[in-house]
Amino acid sequence: MYFVYKIIFFDSMKKGGFIVFSTFRKELKQEFKGYNGAILAKDAMAGLTVAAVALPLALAFGVSSGADAGAGLVTAIIAGIVMSVLSGAYYQISGPTGAMAAILMSIIASYGLDGVFVATMLAGVFLLLAGIFHLGKMTSFIPAPVITGFTSGIAVIIALGQVDNFFGVTSQGSSTLEKILSYRTLGFSPNMTAVVIGVFVMIFMFVFPKKWNAVVPASLISIILATAVSIGMNLDVAVVGEIPKTLLPEKRLLFSAISTDKVTGLIAPAFSIAILGMIESLLCGASAGRMTGKQLNSDQELIAQGIGNVILPFFGGIPATAAIARTSVAIKSGAKTRLTGVFHAVGLLISMFLLGDVMSKIPLAALAGVLMVTAFRMNEWIAINYILSHKFKGAMLEYIATMLATILFDLTTAIIIGVLIGLIFLVVQLSHIEINYENVDMARMKVDDPVLCERYNNARVAYITGPMIFANTQTVADIPNHLQNCDTLLFSMRGVSNIDISCAQIMIELLEDFQKRGIDVAVCGLPTRAMEMMHRSGLYDMLGEENFYWSVERALLTNRPLPPIRKTEI
Repeated sequence: MYFVYKIIFFDSMKKGGFIVFSTFRKELKQEFKGYNGAILAKDAMAGLTVAAVALPLALAFGVSSGADAGAGLVTAIIAGIVMSVLSGAYYQISGPTGAMAAILMSIIASYGLDGVFVATMLAGVFLLLAGIFHLGKMTSFIPAPVITGFTSGIAVIIALGQVDNFFGVTSQGSSTLEKILSYRTLGFSPNMTAVVIGVFVMIFMFVFPKKWNAVVPASLISIILATAVSIGMNLDVAVVGEIPKTLLPEKRLLFSAISTDKVTGLIAPAFSIAILGMIESLLCGASAGRMTGKQLNSDQELIAQGIGNVILPFFGGIPATAAIARTSVAIKSGAKTRLTGVFHAVGLLISMFLLGDVMSKIPLAALAGVLMVTAFRMNEWIAINYILSHKFKGAMLEYIATMLATILFDLTTAIIIGVLIGLIFLVVQLSHIEINYENVDMARMKVDDPVLCERYNNARVAYITGPMIFANTQTVADIPNHLQNCDTLLFSMRGVSNIDISCAQIMIELLEDFQKRGIDVAVCGLPTRAMEMMHRSGLYDMLGEENFYWSVERALLTNRPLPPIRKTEI
C-alpha cells in the first residue's frame, strides 16, 4: 500500500514540480535577458510607486482582518519579496487584500490570532500542492457571474466590517452580521469626530483627479492629511497603535502553537483561504496578462502563493494574494521585471522603520474611509450592469445567490451554491432540443428523374438539433404527430451531440411503429459519438446498415427499396 501511495503521490509531485521549475527557469532567463541599469531604474521607480499605493492598503487590510496594521505591513513586505521573486509573471504584485477579511474575522473569533497563522500556513500548503499538480485551470470552471457575486459579497462584508472604525463605536460578535445586530443591545452612539474624518477621506478619494492619482494615490494623501489634522488638533479618535519596527514581531507563528486539534479544526477555513487566494491571484494574472500581452504561468503562480503563505505566519503575516490594484499600478508605472515587487517591498520596509511612529497615529476612521471606497470600487460594476440591463435571468440568479451566500455563510459555500446554480442552468440550456420538419422537394434539388421524384413524393425530413437525452423524450415521442401523409422519413441528425438510453428506447418504439405502418426510415449525418449509441442500443441493427447515410442529399439520390407495407397516413 505504501509503495502504491509513493508512486501516485510523491513521484507525481516530483515530476510535476520538475516540469514547473524547468519552465520557470527558462522564463527567468528570458525575462532578464539584456537587463541593464536603465531597466533597473524603471523597476525601482515602478516599485516605489506601487509602495505608495500599497502602504495605506496594507495598513487598512491589516486592521480589517482583525489582526493589526503592523501585520498588514509585514505581510506586504514578505509577500512582495517572496511571491514576486517566484511569481508566474513579472507583473504580479502580492500582499494583503480585503477579500480575506471575512474569513479571517471568523477565525480570530474562534481561534485567536494563532488560528489565523495556522490557517494561513495550511492554505499555503494547499496552494503549493495545487501548483505542483497543475490545478491552476480549475478556476476557469467557475462562471463569471459567480465570481462577480462573491466579489460583491466580499465588498459588502468589508464595508460592514468598518462600521465600528468609521463611526467610532464598539460591537460584539464573531461575524459581521452579528456585530451589526449587536448595536441593538449595545446602543449606537457615533463619535462625530471619527465620522467627519471618515467622510473626508471618502470624499477626497472620489473627487481626487484621476490624472493626479496616477502620480500620487489619493488614499495616501487623504490619510496623510487626516493624520496631520488629528495630531495637530489632538483629536479624540482611535488610532492604529504601535507599528513594530521588526520583521519578527512578538505576535507570530511559533511551532509550539501548532497542534493536531487546531490543524484539524482549521482545515475548512484554510481551504477557503486557499480557494480565494487561487481565484484572486489567477484572475489578477489573467487581467494583467491582457494588459501586457504576457500570459501568466498559473502553476508557477500557485507555487509562489503557496510558498509565500507558508512563510508569512512565521513573520506575523496574514494571508496574501496577488492584487489587481497593485499589479495594474506596477504595469502602468513601467515595470519590466519581477524586481518591481521586490523594490515595492523595500519601500514599505523603509517606511516601517522611518515612519513607524507617525503611522501609529493614523486614525482608524481614516483607514475605514479608505476601505469603504475600496469596497465600493471592488464591485465589477460594468459586469453587474451588463447582467442586469440585458436581463440574463440565470446570470442574475447566480450573481445574487452567490453574493448573499458570501455575506450570510462563507466563501466556499457561496462558490458551491453559485456553481451548482450555474450547472443547473447549463444542463437546462444544453438539453434543449429542436426538431424542424420539411417536405422533400426534388425539383429544388434539380432532380428530374421520374423514378426518384415518384419515390420521394411524400417524403419528409426531420432536422434534429441538440442532445437526445432523458429531458427530451417527450419531444422525440411527438415526432409521429408531424408526419401527416408521409411515407418516407429521413432523420437529419448532424446536430445530435449525444443519445442516451431514454431516447434510444423511445426511438426503438417509434421504429417498431414505423415498420408496422410501412414508413420508410433513414438516418443521415450521424456524429461518431451518437453512432456509437446506435450500435450499443441495437438501433443500428434494427434499421440496417443500408439505411444510414452521410447526408440527406445522398439518401435522396439513392433509389432505396420500399418497405413491404406502405401507408399514406399515420
